[in-house]
Amino acid sequence: MTEKVHGSVLVLGGGIAGMQASLDLANSGYLVHLVEKSSAIGGLMSQLDKTFPTNDCAM
Repeated sequence: MTEKVHGSVLVLGGGIAGMQASLDLANSGYLVHLVEKSSAIGGLMSQLDKTFPTNDCAM
């Protein structure tokens, strides 16, 4: 990360949306703090067996 940091943000939740938001913000030059209440990230996606529309394995 050689670009100037614009500021810092706090993202609550390490699900799919939280992880994507964290990546987008970090790529935009923000210092990101991602907080998840459980011991694993992935949110409800980690509980799924198959995903729509491709029916790929989610595990």
